[in-house]
Amino acid sequence: MYLPEIKTLGSLKKSGYIYKSIKDELRQNLIQKLKNKETVFEGIYGYEDTVIPDLERAILSKHNINLLGLRGQAKTRIARLMINLLDEYVPVVAGAELNDDPLQPISRYALDLIAEQGDKTPISWLHRNDRYAEKLATPDVSVADLIGDVDPIKAANLKLSFADDRVIHFGIIPRSNRCIFVINELPDLQARIQVALFNILQEGDVQIRGFKLRMPLDIQFVFTANPEDYTNRGSIVTPLKDRIGSQILTHYPKDVKMAAVITKQEAKRNQTEANVEVPDLAAELIEQVGFEARASEYIDSKSGVSARLSISAYENLLSAAERRCILTGDEKTTVRVTDFNGIIPAITGKVELVYEGEQEGSWIVANHLIAKALRTTFPKYFPSPEKTKKKEAVDQVYASVLEWFSEGNSIDLFFDMSNSAYQKALDEVKGLKKLVKDLHPNLKASEQYFYMELTLHALSEYSKLSKGMLLRGNRFGDMFNAVFGGSNS
Repeated sequence: MYLPEIKTLGSLKKSGYIYKSIKDELRQNLIQKLKNKETVFEGIYGYEDTVIPDLERAILSKHNINLLGLRGQAKTRIARLMINLLDEYVPVVAGAELNDDPLQPISRYALDLIAEQGDKTPISWLHRNDRYAEKLATPDVSVADLIGDVDPIKAANLKLSFADDRVIHFGIIPRSNRCIFVINELPDLQARIQVALFNILQEGDVQIRGFKLRMPLDIQFVFTANPEDYTNRGSIVTPLKDRIGSQILTHYPKDVKMAAVITKQEAKRNQTEANVEVPDLAAELIEQVGFEARASEYIDSKSGVSARLSISAYENLLSAAERRCILTGDEKTTVRVTDFNGIIPAITGKVELVYEGEQEGSWIVANHLIAKALRTTFPKYFPSPEKTKKKEAVDQVYASVLEWFSEGNSIDLFFDMSNSAYQKALDEVKGLKKLVKDLHPNLKASEQYFYMELTLHALSEYSKLSKGMLLRGNRFGDMFNAVFGGSNS
C-alpha cells in the first residue's frame, strides 16, 4: 500500500491501513511470490534445493535467522535480497528516528507528537530500500553502538536531567526498527555484547543505562557466521544461539557448471574485454582451480576457499588476454592456456595455507592448483594419456604429436605472442590440429587452438612431453631429450 497523497494520521486511518509487523510482511509477500511461481532470490544459484527452501521455511515461521557457512558463500547477499520481500512503502511518523508506525508508535518523540497533534500528525513514506541496516561485528563494537547510551551533550543542550529518557542516543538496532538488521561475522562480537542482544531477540525491548524502557522493537534479525570463527576468534554464546529461530547452513557450489554460472554473473567485464573470447573449457578450468583448492592438502579446508577466487581469477584471465591483445595490436583474441599464468595473483591472496603450503610457497601452490585442474579436466575431453601405459589404441591418439617432438623438434609459446604467431607455432606440431579436429569436429577455429595448446600442457603434466619455463613463456619438447641433455635441456 502506497498512497503518497496521505500525509496525516487522520487520512491514514480513513484509508483502512492496517499495521503489520516486518515478519508478517516478509511472510505474506513470500507466500504471494510462491503462489505466483516467482523466483524469490534472484541471482542466487546452487541453493535451489538446499539453502533457499530452508530460508523460506524460516521466513514463514517468522524466525530470526543465522546463516552459517565459510567465506564467499553469498550469506550477506542473501540477507540483502530479503528486502525484496518487504512492502514497497510503509508509513512512518514524520521525523521519528525509530521509524515509528503511526498506529503503533514506540518512541517518546512519536508518542508526544501524536498526543499533541492527534489526527493532524504528519506522516511520511519509507521505501523498502531504506529498511535495511548492516553492521560488521568487530571486537571494538560496544553496547552503545548497537543499542544506545546516555548523551551528555543532548542533556546539556536540552537542559534535561539524566533521569529523563530524552537524553538517550539510540544505537543502530533501535534505529533499525521495522527494518531488516544484519550482523555479519557474529562470533567476532564480544560475549558481553552478545548478551546485550538477549532481550531484543526474545522480548523485543531494549535496556539502556538502567532506564525502564519498554520498546517493542519490530526487527527482522539476520546473522552471518563462519564456522571457523568458533575455534579461531570467538563463538556465539549458547543463550544467544538458543534465541535465534533458524540456523541455515550454506555451502559452495556442488559442481563446476554451477560455479561457472555464478562466476560469469559476478565477474566484471570492461568494455574493451568484449573483444576477448572465452571458450567454455577455459571457464571450466577456472572453476576447477577453485575445486582443487578446496581439496588441496596445502590449503586450510576450515578456512574455506571463497567463490571470489574464481571470480577474480576469471577477471584476471580476461585481463591477461586483453593486455596481450593491446601489446600485439590484434583487434580480437581468444583466451589461451598461457594466459592462466595471469590468474596466479588472484589465487595467492585468497587461500589460507597450512604449514606444508607455507613451506612450498604460495606461487608454487598456485601453479600446483592450475596443474591439478588441468589433469582433472583434460580427460573429460580427450583420452587420458595415463591409459597409454595399458591400451595401445589410446596411445595411437597422440602418436603423431609425440613422434614430432621425439625427432628433436620443440615449440615456444610466449605469453605475448600475436594471434598469427601463436597459431603458426601450434600448426607446426605435426598431427596436433588433426587430433583436435577428429575428437572435436564442431569447434570454432579460435577454440581449436585453445584445445591444441591444452593438449601440449596436458601431455607435459602426464610426463609425455617436457615443459620448460622461459622468462616470458613455455617451451615444449621431447621428454627423453630433456632428461638426457637434448635440444630442450
